[in-house]
Amino acid sequence: MFGFLKEKLKKAVSIFSRKAKEETQAAEKPEKKEEPKKIEKNEIKEKPKKKQEEKKPVVKSREEEKILTEELEILKEEILVEELPKEEVPVEQEVKEILKEEHEKNLEKERIEKEAEEKNLQKEEKKGFFDFFKRKKEEKIEPLPIKKEESKIKEEPVEEEKKGFFAKVAETITTKKISSEKFDELFWDLELALLENNVAMEVIEKIKDDLKKELVDRPLSRTKIDEIILETLQKSIKDVLTVKPISFLEKIKSKKPFVICFVGINGSGKTTSIAKIACMLKQNNISCVMAAADTFRAAAIDQLQHHADKLNIKLIKQDYGADPAAVAFDAIKHAETKKIDVVLVDTAGRMHSNTNLLDEMKKIIRVAKPDLKIFVGESITGNDCTEQAKEFDDAITIDGIILSKTDIDEKGGAALSVSYITKKPIIYIGTGQEYKDLKEFSADLVLGNLGL
Repeated sequence: MFGFLKEKLKKAVSIFSRKAKEETQAAEKPEKKEEPKKIEKNEIKEKPKKKQEEKKPVVKSREEEKILTEELEILKEEILVEELPKEEVPVEQEVKEILKEEHEKNLEKERIEKEAEEKNLQKEEKKGFFDFFKRKKEEKIEPLPIKKEESKIKEEPVEEEKKGFFAKVAETITTKKISSEKFDELFWDLELALLENNVAMEVIEKIKDDLKKELVDRPLSRTKIDEIILETLQKSIKDVLTVKPISFLEKIKSKKPFVICFVGINGSGKTTSIAKIACMLKQNNISCVMAAADTFRAAAIDQLQHHADKLNIKLIKQDYGADPAAVAFDAIKHAETKKIDVVLVDTAGRMHSNTNLLDEMKKIIRVAKPDLKIFVGESITGNDCTEQAKEFDDAITIDGIILSKTDIDEKGGAALSVSYITKKPIIYIGTGQEYKDLKEFSADLVLGNLGL
């Protein structure tokens, strides 16, 4: 029940909350000016170092080759003083290998020394960041404007310090007022979601006014916007649904026989609702009789007879085309004679715009003098249901409402609107085709289904 409205409302509220947050944040973030990129001294120094590092290995390698060749020549002279036979030439090769090993050892030593130097340089660079502040201190640079402001704050009286500097800053940063014009713009998505779900304009205006009181021209904290919106929405919907309730079972015990007349348009579920009420009364040990005052619609009497037989309840009826008021009168007289507690009068469905049929219904009311006049409306018809209830209320002054077919109503606009427009309570809602599928209506039931 109300699944579509729940999803739409959830999305609309989240959009509304997000936009409200964005609005509060708009004035909080100063425009960031792109600061010119500072070139640090370390970066400048690194460039020539790279060139030196690239050149050094080349210089060293050439010098080493020169030394190598010289040493090789000396060794050749020392070793080859005596002429060696051709077979002993490999000695030269052996010398080369020895020199090669020594050369590799030298290179490794140099590599280790180089790594040690690089580590020392890195340490110096790390120290450099903090040394910047030391240098500034030694140079005795004048304090920045921020420091001057801090000194001013210290000079302020103790009373203002108690309020808290950080509290003042937090207040200016985290709060902002939303104007009335901006609120109307932000509320549009939520209004659209409610309209799409057949919520009456009067109800939308009520919700809008309640939210406006809480949000417009008030300092709002970003962290509490969601909470404020949801709480206000919950309270507003609860107010919409809160009409002086009717304690149905207690009320019918106030008189005997207690006459209830059911009205509504064609196909709204009057006959089925009467059968559900009759079943509930029987379960509570309250006797009742049905009156088939719908003598206009074909098969209306047969339909009510079917329910009466299943529930083992007496049905008072006449032929089709008979005077409906006469049928209602007969049923009341039967209840008085048999000391039956309740009379349930079924009337013909009629459009709220049909003047002649409305006059006929007024005649039934004058004759039967019902203690309770209940309008039965289809929840799925949305705003039409609300309009019908209003017209029937203007014609005969209804006392309460039963909303049928709420189990297939995903929008739920009628449940939010019909009671608020007519100022008459919703007594029960129909949640299925079985006799047991009748629930007592409450605001908490709707709020629960909407996830509020």
